[in-house]
Amino acid sequence: MAKVELKQPIIDEISEHIKEAQAVVLVDHRGLTVEEDTNLRKQLREANVTYKVYKNTMLRFAFKGTQFEELDKHLEGPTAVAISTEDATAPARILAKFAKKAPSLELKAGVVEGTYYDVDGIKALSAIPSREELLSKLLGSMQSPIANFARVIDQIAKSKEA
Repeated sequence: MAKVELKQPIIDEISEHIKEAQAVVLVDHRGLTVEEDTNLRKQLREANVTYKVYKNTMLRFAFKGTQFEELDKHLEGPTAVAISTEDATAPARILAKFAKKAPSLELKAGVVEGTYYDVDGIKALSAIPSREELLSKLLGSMQSPIANFARVIDQIAKSKEA
């Protein structure tokens, strides 16, 4: 069997992962201990983020002709890829937070919702709260005036009864 035939299933697997991806972030995972790597993978799995280590040539072939093609210039050395189809900021948020505790994990670059970001851009994206957090803050700010209004009406009703 030719080498190309052995590599094609891997390229297809990567292509399948990135087809519906909202975010793809590349990291250099060199120097992580087994415990750190296991912990990182657990955090990413809980956020429904796919995290895998692929050969750079396989990633190049899979990225070719897609919105992720710009990441090609960062495919040097050991590369792990974090792919999210649900929460666009989850990979950046989790990886940047983890990199603070484990300095050996280096962010390389990423594409989030079709926009390319370098290391500084990924770090900036990591500060954005998740969609659920933003929605809860919005609902909390909407609920507060309504609750205050209900208390005022209740006080007026009680004062008229007296």
